[in-house]
Amino acid sequence: MARTKEQKKEIVAKVEEILKGATSVFVHFTGITVNQESTMRRALRGEGLGYMVAKKTLIRRALNNLGHTEELPLEGEVAVAYTASSDDETAAARRIHGFGKELGEGKLTILGGLFGGKLVDAKSMQEIATIPSMDTLRGMFANVINSPRARFAVALSEVAKTKSA
Repeated sequence: MARTKEQKKEIVAKVEEILKGATSVFVHFTGITVNQESTMRRALRGEGLGYMVAKKTLIRRALNNLGHTEELPLEGEVAVAYTASSDDETAAARRIHGFGKELGEGKLTILGGLFGGKLVDAKSMQEIATIPSMDTLRGMFANVINSPRARFAVALSEVAKTKSA
């Protein structure tokens, strides 16, 4: 069923709103069952992320309205995964990357996205998707800070054992 101009304007406005205040990932999906997509949407929603399917022309129109005139190769069926949370801007890319691995080769592919207000290509978005979460990064940082102390304590313990023996 064809959409009216008013419906298309509403969709463009919604996509603009999503892209304006969020880090977004453009996703190509193919060969995914309804059950798999429903499971993925529920998991994304549970983590405070959104997922919206829209026509490529409407996504391009929204991007143009926001001043992103660079051409992004949007191929096949396209969806937008997004997060408006400033806590972890890489969450949407990381989760889509994870779902892509779970579903299998070629079923869910990152085409690019908006990160830091700039349009980035697929390669850059894949790199962003591999950045660990903020909690993991904080843990890694704490481990780096604590590591010399722990090694020093172990060394002192070993010295004490040799002195007492």
